[in-house]
Amino acid sequence: MSSAESIATTPILDAETTLTPIEETSELSHEDHDHAGHDHAGHDHAGHDHEGHTHNPGPVLNPECVREVKIEAPVEVVDKAFAGVLKEYKKHARIPGFRAGKVPESVVKRRFAEQIKKDVVERLLPERFQAAIAAAGIVPVSQPQLTNLVLEEGQPLVGAAVFEVVPAFALDGYQDVTVPKPTVESTEEEFQAELKQLRESRATVEPVEEDRPLVDGDWAQISYSGQVMDLVGAPPIAGQDSLVEIGGTETLPAFTEALRGSKPGQELQVEVIYPADYSEANLAGKTVSYSIEVKAIKKRTLPELTDEFATELGEYENMAALETRIREHLLATKQRQSEQEVREALFAALNERFPFPVPESLVQQQVDARLDRGLRALAQQGMDPEMMRKFDFNRLRAAQRDSAVTEVKTSLLLDRIADAEAITVTDEEVDHEIYLAALQQREPVETLRARLTEDGGLARIREQLKREKTASLLYQRLPAA
Repeated sequence: MSSAESIATTPILDAETTLTPIEETSELSHEDHDHAGHDHAGHDHAGHDHEGHTHNPGPVLNPECVREVKIEAPVEVVDKAFAGVLKEYKKHARIPGFRAGKVPESVVKRRFAEQIKKDVVERLLPERFQAAIAAAGIVPVSQPQLTNLVLEEGQPLVGAAVFEVVPAFALDGYQDVTVPKPTVESTEEEFQAELKQLRESRATVEPVEEDRPLVDGDWAQISYSGQVMDLVGAPPIAGQDSLVEIGGTETLPAFTEALRGSKPGQELQVEVIYPADYSEANLAGKTVSYSIEVKAIKKRTLPELTDEFATELGEYENMAALETRIREHLLATKQRQSEQEVREALFAALNERFPFPVPESLVQQQVDARLDRGLRALAQQGMDPEMMRKFDFNRLRAAQRDSAVTEVKTSLLLDRIADAEAITVTDEEVDHEIYLAALQQREPVETLRARLTEDGGLARIREQLKREKTASLLYQRLPAA
């Protein structure tokens, strides 16, 4: 199921949630503080860019999906947090003129005022945010952003956190959404085409010894050199010992006409006009003047369809067994293709039937996933990383947006339907997916499981399996056309 195969909509927040301010009304100092000599052991600031932390706006959110909760703490809790953080700074601060651990409290407060307040925020807010959303019964799907935060020693903490949620939407009548589900059959013509392709994959090419000209069906072994006309400075197009089928469907008519009737040893001149939609873009619509040397005539011989041919291909007792396997494979392939097309049509019908706003954070995650898959594919095809860095990623992201919105909506619909149908995924099913992934990645199962556990991948696998089972159930229920 392509439209919902990689959407992560599980809650992304936990006890380590980072709350990012998008608007500060507290009197946090914005002065430039000197960090030199500050060895704040035991405090991991990775991921917290304090420089500009209160200036950068958060990501764009969909107003229809935004919710807000108040974040509050009494003054005694605030003062306790300040005292605890100050104690750590005083213990580890390194300031010229003072021994380690002996820096006066007033100096530490003045020197590290902004950093201390940042650490107090990180100490106080995650727990209170979790309590606030639990009390409100809200499940965020984006990182929360702080707004209107007031945090001062000797004062209660007040502020709010805004974030996106999956909005409530009606699902009544989803069972009645149907699309045509055609019966799939394979034809004799398709079977013969498969059989022909199989024979051609085992064909042999032998030289023709008799003295005769090239005729249709022959293969000419040629060497050539070509020059693109009306293109000054273009490098020549050259090849050695290439094979060209006379009259072949993949052979341009100009080559067939020039080579037909010629013999080995002959040299030919031919102009070839390439069609505008030619597969090689550098030749499309161009005229090329070729010098060709015919070096040999070869004949392509297809193997006979015998029991021996069948046994050479694999564990087939005879030709009848091979034909049966080909028909089964052909039908299964057509059924998979048809099912995928029907599923996509069904997803589109569900999206049309149940419109609802989509969290922008999920859309952007899906855009990222689509771009990542595309870049990985290009890398596997050998594209130079430097070339990929020159891409216009703003344009690429914009081009992916509509598809990403559709995929996110489909995933959210399948999640709701899964709940309505009480669809579950067993540990054994998750284990099977991990096993298959480990085989594909050539990685020990337990190593992969540990990594997936750490980065939340197990939850995503379970989520995706549930969507797949839901989509299969909806497909199976469709009436046959």
